[in-house]
Amino acid sequence: MFLEKVPAGVYAVNCYVIGDEQTNKAAVVDPGGDVDKIIKVLENNDLELKYILLTHAHGDHIGGLVELRERTGAPVYIHQEDLYMLQNSSVNYSQAISGVKIETNADGFLNDGDRLELGDLTLSIIHTPGHSKGGICIAVGNVLLTGDTLFANSIGRSDLYGGNQEELIQSIKNKLFTLDEDLTVLPGHGPATTIRIEKITNPYVR
Repeated sequence: MFLEKVPAGVYAVNCYVIGDEQTNKAAVVDPGGDVDKIIKVLENNDLELKYILLTHAHGDHIGGLVELRERTGAPVYIHQEDLYMLQNSSVNYSQAISGVKIETNADGFLNDGDRLELGDLTLSIIHTPGHSKGGICIAVGNVLLTGDTLFANSIGRSDLYGGNQEELIQSIKNKLFTLDEDLTVLPGHGPATTIRIEKITNPYVR
């Protein structure tokens, strides 16, 4: 599996490029900006972008979304509970974050338990509401992309539109902490960690 992190946008969101090395099919998760960098990763590795996936629709994670879709023709997928936020800059905070108002539609939806085929890879969708109503995590191979649900020794904030701290903690405990403890956790901000480490040390979910 090909996997590369691209710090993207004004908040250097962890955007991930995932590729199947047998078929060169790829997905980009959370294109927060810096579309030239993202496309350079795709081109340098002969990857064909099949999906643009959003873990949620806050402005720092969608800053490059419109440009990337226009330049590649790849469809955008999100959980339906975050569609309203994607369509409304007043609640996705895009203009406040970057000065650019982002209001757009998705091309398809991701539901809990969905499995996306990316060549020989399978991307499993886990709905983890709490940071936003439609927040998701994506499991593929031995990694788990957690967006702003779970961080190294921290969790996502719950004071923005669609947030709920109790729901967030339950999502982590009941959905993420039941997964393989050896999974590498790749969050939307900050360094990588593992499920095992977070179960033992994360002060927010003990």
